[in-house]
Amino acid sequence: METNTAYVLTACTLAAFGYIGIQASNGETDDDSYLSSRGTQGWRGIGLSLFASGMGVWVLLGPSEVAYYGGFWDVMGYAVSSMTPFLLLAYIGPMIRDSIPDGITLADYAKQRLGRRMQIYVGAISILYMFTFLFAEFTAIGKVMEHLSGMDPLAPMLMVGAVTAAYTAYGGLPASLATDRVQALVISVLVTLVLLVLLGGDPGQMLEDARAYNTDDDWSLLGSMSYMGSFESGLALVIAITAAEMFSQGNWQRVYASKDDDSLRKGALLAAAMVFPLVFAMGFLGTVAAGQGGVADPSIAFFYVLGEAGFLVASVLIVLVVSLVCSSADTLQNAIVASYSRDISDGGMDLRSSRLATVAMIPLAIYLASGPTINGFEFNAWSVFGIFLFADMLAAATVSPVLLTLWGGVSSRGAFLGCLAGFASVALYGLVEPPADSAFFMYILHPTGGAIPASEGGLTNLWAFLSAIVGSTAATVLGSYALPDE
Repeated sequence: METNTAYVLTACTLAAFGYIGIQASNGETDDDSYLSSRGTQGWRGIGLSLFASGMGVWVLLGPSEVAYYGGFWDVMGYAVSSMTPFLLLAYIGPMIRDSIPDGITLADYAKQRLGRRMQIYVGAISILYMFTFLFAEFTAIGKVMEHLSGMDPLAPMLMVGAVTAAYTAYGGLPASLATDRVQALVISVLVTLVLLVLLGGDPGQMLEDARAYNTDDDWSLLGSMSYMGSFESGLALVIAITAAEMFSQGNWQRVYASKDDDSLRKGALLAAAMVFPLVFAMGFLGTVAAGQGGVADPSIAFFYVLGEAGFLVASVLIVLVVSLVCSSADTLQNAIVASYSRDISDGGMDLRSSRLATVAMIPLAIYLASGPTINGFEFNAWSVFGIFLFADMLAAATVSPVLLTLWGGVSSRGAFLGCLAGFASVALYGLVEPPADSAFFMYILHPTGGAIPASEGGLTNLWAFLSAIVGSTAATVLGSYALPDE
C-alpha cells in the first residue's frame, strides 16, 4: 500500500476510536469511576473488554514467531496460555472481589492480606510488567506498519500514543471499556476475513507446509507440527504467561467493573473462548512460514504467509493492526496509573495527577520502543517475544506467594521471602544448568538460556519457570510457618 494512503487510513481509524472514547465519559467522572467503573458492566461487556484488552499487535507477531522457532507444541502452549488467565480469573476473581469489595488492583488485596510492603512490591512488579507490555506493543506496531506500507516506524507509534493517551487521560476506564467493545468486534470480524482469504488459497498445501521441517533456515528446524521436542517449551509458556497475566491490572480493574460475580465468570469464559482460536490460528501460520522456508524476520512470519497484499487486504490489515494496538495500549495506560495511584502512592494521586501520568508515560514507552542503546544495552536486540519472556519471569517468581493467601496461613514475611526465593531459585538453577554463553543469573533476564532457539527442547526454558514457581511456593510456606504474623 502507498504510504500516504496508509497514513490517512491509520488517522481515520484512530479518530473513530478517539471519538468513542471521549464520548463515553464526557469528563464526568470521579477518582473511583476513573480507575474502576465499579459495578457497571454486564457479562457481554466484560467478556468483550477482557478479550480486546488482552489482545494487541503481539497476537500477529508473538504466536507466529514462537511457532516458527518452536513448532506445534509451542503453538498449543501459547494458545492455551492465552485463555488460562481468564479461566483463573473466573475462579479466583470473585473470591478476591468478595474479600476486598472496594479494591481495584491485585496489590490492594496483597495489602489487606500481607501488608503495605507487599502492596508496594506487587504494585512495582505489575507496573514493570505492564510497561514492558506497553512499549512492546509500540515496538510491534512500528515493525508491522513499516512492513505493510513503508511507514517510518516512529510515525504510527506517535499517532497511536497521542490518541490513546488523549481519550484515556480524559475518560479513564469508562473510555477504555467503551472502545474495547467496538475494538473486540472489529478484531473478530477482520481476523476472520483475513483467515478466510488465506484458507481460500490452498489449505491442503498449508497443512503440508506446517508439517514440514525447514531446511532453508537452521534457526527454525523445530518448525514441524510433528516435532515433539518442544512439548516442554509449550508447557513453559502456559506457566509463564498465566503467571504474568495475573499482574496485568487491567484484568483486575474489570473484575471490579463487572456488575456481579456471575457477570465476571461468564465474561471471563467468553474471553477465553474468543482468544484461544485466534492465537492458535496465528501460531499455525507461523509453522506454515517455517515449513515454506527461511524468512528475514520470523516475528512477522504471518505476513510472509499472507504474501503481497492487495489494496483491500492491506487496508483491512492496517485497521486490524491499529485496533489491536489501541485495545491493549489504552488498557495498559489506565492500569499503570491505577497501580501507581493505589499501590505505590497509596491512594495519594488525585484525578488531575492520574491524567497527567497517563500522558507522561507515553514518551518514555515510545523512546524504549524505538530501540535505544542505554549503558551498552540495546533494546532492539530482543524480539517482541523476548521482551515478554523477561516480564513473565518477574511474575512467575511473585504470583504464588500472593495467590497462596486465598487459602490462609500465609504470613506477610513468609510471602515476601517467597518472592525473593523465586528469583534465587532461578539463579540456583542457572548454576546447575548454566545458560549458553551467559552468567548463571541470565535465566531471569532471558529465560531461553541463550540465543533463539534455546535448545532442541523448544523456545522457552520450562525448568527456569518451574524453579521460580516451586522455589517461591516452598519458601512462602516454610517462611510463613517460621515467621507467622502476630
